[in-house]
Amino acid sequence: EIPGEALLTATGSRRASGSSCNMKLNIANPATGQQKKLEITDESKLRVFYDKRIAAEIPGEALGDEYKGYIFKVMGGNDKQGFGMRQGVLTAQRVFLLMSPKTQGMRGHGRRKGERRRKACRGCIISQDIAVLNLMIVKQGDAALPGLTDEEKPRLRGPKRASKIRKLFALAKDDDVRKYVNTYRREFESATGKKKSKAPKIQRLITADRLRRKKIEKNEHAAKIAKSKAEAAEYQKLLSMRLKEARERRSESLAKRRASSLAKKEAK
Repeated sequence: EIPGEALLTATGSRRASGSSCNMKLNIANPATGQQKKLEITDESKLRVFYDKRIAAEIPGEALGDEYKGYIFKVMGGNDKQGFGMRQGVLTAQRVFLLMSPKTQGMRGHGRRKGERRRKACRGCIISQDIAVLNLMIVKQGDAALPGLTDEEKPRLRGPKRASKIRKLFALAKDDDVRKYVNTYRREFESATGKKKSKAPKIQRLITADRLRRKKIEKNEHAAKIAKSKAEAAEYQKLLSMRLKEARERRSESLAKRRASSLAKKEAK
């Protein structure tokens, strides 16, 4: 017969070992645009990830000889209940933080302005409770990996901001950005069967119309300031005139009172 404490210890160790020997790795290669998912059940391969933080660089030799020379960067992850890891929370446990809308871990749809909610999130330190870990290839090794480095996938959607489009195509400020958006134009068939095409809508594009509107707004703003200054000067002028008239009326009334009081004294 097994003692109670020994039985609890054995079952606890089995639970811990069973929960720690299963982790999924999402490996992304931004150079080729490919992504691959691995499921690791060997704890000896996962020990290299434990106690590491987000943005830490980890050598790939621990995963196998085929990953020799590769360096992975930790981008994030989720625990077994789906709570995401958050950068800056220096713990391996799950914590409850006051979050504002539109921050990581809180979308905040339908919330009032300035409202905060206490939400659960996982710390940025990797532990045995992490179920999915997101990795990115920082340095490639000598051997090619099928599904990660064997082919290059084109980007389905290009950048939308004008400055990022210039950076992607190495353009100067004088070049027209609108000519290069058609590289990412994709053709598709609508629900009614019509053939349509769609390209990224350029954001923060400086055009002649935008410069004209900006100039008009600037002139309107300057005109409002000048008008308010002129009205303030006119008001001060009118106010000083009214105060001067009030002082004159007061001095006249005081002079009349003095004259009447002197006349009464002389009559007595």
